[in-house]
Amino acid sequence: MTDTTTRPSGSDTDIKGPGYRVWFDAPARTVHFEGVLRLSTSEYKPIEDLLDRVLLDHPALGLRMTELQFLNSSGINMLYKFAIAARKKGDIEVKVHGSSTIPWQGKSLPNLKKFLPTIVIALD
Repeated sequence: MTDTTTRPSGSDTDIKGPGYRVWFDAPARTVHFEGVLRLSTSEYKPIEDLLDRVLLDHPALGLRMTELQFLNSSGINMLYKFAIAARKKGDIEVKVHGSSTIPWQGKSLPNLKKFLPTIVIALD
């Protein structure tokens, strides 16, 4: 099992594990994903909780994936669940920043529109 640590850092939340980091930049209202995420479904729980808190507290937010080299199917499903939760909440703006040079992002991120039609996907 991967050891994850969740700790508040001022107004931000930072989740780190071997080879990855997910953190919330409150002033920019952006969740940053970095590294390689190959966790089991249950190990994504701290990240899911972070996304849920951010979703409840902010009417507009960004997800920055440009530094996330790999996300396994459990992680992709976590993002799809987040998109569904955002759709159910309604009245929220979500923008995802990804990279067209990272193969999984070009294939999987556009599928978020199936779950949240209003989401904006920007692949640099």
